Amino acid sequence: MIPGGGQPNMQQLLQQAQKMQQDLANAQEELARTEVGGQAGGGLVKATVTGSGELRALVIDPKAVDPEDTETLADLIVAAVQAANENAQALQQRTLGPLTQGLGGGSGIPGLPF
Repeated sequence: MIPGGGQPNMQQLLQQAQKMQQDLANAQEELARTEVGGQAGGGLVKATVTGSGELRALVIDPKAVDPEDTETLADLIVAAVQAANENAQALQQRTLGPLTQGLGGGSGIPGLPF
C-alpha cells in the first residue's frame, strides 16, 4: 500500500535500487578483502580464506606430517578448509543478510551464495 494512495515515485524507486546495488557491491568487496580462519587437529592445520571463500593460506604444523600416514594429514587439511569456509559463510550472512532483506529475503537472489 502506498501512503496517500498515490503512485510510486519511479525515480525514487530507481535511486533506492541503485543504492542497494552499490551497498551490495561494497559489501561483496569487503568480503573479498576480509580473511577468516579455520583449524583442525587442535590447531595442527590452519586454513585462511576470504569472506568470499577464496583459500589464501594453509599452515601445517610439522607434528601433523607423518610420511606413513598422509591420509590423516589430508583429512586435517580438508577439515580446516571446511571450517574456514563455514566461518566465511557466517561472515557472508552477517555482512550481506541485512542488505538482501530488502530484496525479498536473500535466498532467492541468483548468483549469491546464501
